[in-house]
Amino acid sequence: MSADLPAAPAAPPKLSAVEGVKEQSRFLRGDIAADLTAPGTSVTEASYNLLKFHGSYEQYDRDTATALKKQGLEKEYQFMIRARIPGGRITADQYLALDAIADRYANGTVRITTRQGIQFHGVLKGNLKPTIADINHSLLTTMSACGDVVRNVMTTPAPIRDAVHGRLEADARFLSQRLLPKSRAYYEIFLDEENLTPDAPVAEPLYGATYLPRKFKIGLAAPEDNTVDILTHDLGVLAVFEGDQLQGYNLNLGGGHGLTHTKPGTYARMGSPIASVGPGELLQGAEAVIRLYRDHGNRADRKRARLKYVLDDMGLDWTRAELERQFGRVLADPLPHAPFQVPDHLGWHEQGDGRFWLGLPIASGRIQDGPQIRLRTALRTLFENWAKPAVLTPQQDILIADIAANERDEIEAHLRSHGVVFAEELTAVRRWALACPALPTCGLALSEAERIREPLIDSVEVALRKHGLIDERISIRITGCPNGCARPYAGDIGLVGRTPGTFALFVGGDFEGTRLNAKLTEKVPEASIADTLDPLFGAFAKERLPGEGFGDYCHRQGLDRLATLLPGGKAL
Repeated sequence: MSADLPAAPAAPPKLSAVEGVKEQSRFLRGDIAADLTAPGTSVTEASYNLLKFHGSYEQYDRDTATALKKQGLEKEYQFMIRARIPGGRITADQYLALDAIADRYANGTVRITTRQGIQFHGVLKGNLKPTIADINHSLLTTMSACGDVVRNVMTTPAPIRDAVHGRLEADARFLSQRLLPKSRAYYEIFLDEENLTPDAPVAEPLYGATYLPRKFKIGLAAPEDNTVDILTHDLGVLAVFEGDQLQGYNLNLGGGHGLTHTKPGTYARMGSPIASVGPGELLQGAEAVIRLYRDHGNRADRKRARLKYVLDDMGLDWTRAELERQFGRVLADPLPHAPFQVPDHLGWHEQGDGRFWLGLPIASGRIQDGPQIRLRTALRTLFENWAKPAVLTPQQDILIADIAANERDEIEAHLRSHGVVFAEELTAVRRWALACPALPTCGLALSEAERIREPLIDSVEVALRKHGLIDERISIRITGCPNGCARPYAGDIGLVGRTPGTFALFVGGDFEGTRLNAKLTEKVPEASIADTLDPLFGAFAKERLPGEGFGDYCHRQGLDRLATLLPGGKAL
């Protein structure tokens, strides 16, 4: 045979096992209903994967797992349940309903996520259905809070009563509702809706029968408030205004923070500005991006299944052309805009309508009562007595809105009587620190995060005071694994769990969220983090340019120079 004959086409890659689970799930039903009533404390692997679409992850208590295994006993399985709350906006009644659920079914705490949602931990399998039903009865939902779909849609938390903020809030709610799956599985399993036509075909016109290759995150912002870090999203939507007039939306594609330490082909990425759409075309533009990802995302390797890898594998020109094909016409270039800013929403602020909001810092987003600080009780009674709406922030804090001028003193006195900490009592570095839950609940965590946040910031504050930097605005983001739930690859300093008790150290991003951090060193012992940062802080204090932030200084110096400042004079 001739050696010039064309080679046989390569066999398509084998799809991941999760793709098979989705395909056979009958549009997310699977055997979840039977699993929830079956004996035992856990669910099958297939139900584990499908439950994510309904807002829940099966977990187990990792603090007790080893001891139980030695005794030949089963792990303490439990479930995390996440509420989908567009833009973090909730009413007083909704907050009170969520607070009651924490005692009724969960571990007695309420946790604000970095995506403006609420999570409950410690829910047992037998309580999974009533917990989700109760959340739904509060006029919220857990549907698509997790899974291979569009997750909670974020936007700026500031409850400013003007055209810009009003439009962003409305857009977040609109996209969140319109981008939900069409399947009725959620309602049948958790709300006992009867399936009157079980044999009828179900259409998922946007997602298709196997939904998306992986998760898909959307954030909306205006340049003057990038607290949502829109360039870390699969789709970061930048609303561009001239005064009160919306000019259009810039579509930034391919942001994402998940990576795997041992797979160099995985990495964090900032979104790329690809095109813009008009004021009335946001949904059409978002759906075009989702279809692009649906059709071209990697369904064989879930480690490389996010939209960011499509952009880098295929190129930005191809991405623009394919987006235009999905949209149906040639798109305009991204609109020019002002530089990004990240305002501080904590403390007292005017809303612009004669009322005020109060931003309260919540360490790691965990709302709970302690011996001195009875935060959960204080918030519960505040919403009972004053019935104010609230906003959950991307920094895991809470904003109490619509406070009249004559209510300020009594509300502040109420909170202080419960020992609640106000923003002005915290250093800048503590105000801006983020941490994911990590151990003991997250099955992916390689190290601690939330449970070491306070002592770690204590030690960092000592180093900052030493160099006269205690008032410097520096963001530290701590995650127990490389998936990056606390956005460690953006901001000034990222600490990413590497092995138990050690972290990879990332520096050189910027506070405004436009540039990635770079890994300076890895496997820094938890107890040595402040000592490792200390010489960097010292050099920054001496060598910074006027107005230069810590991340900008590190970026300007470069990793090679910074490595010479580390203990031992090199990267560890």
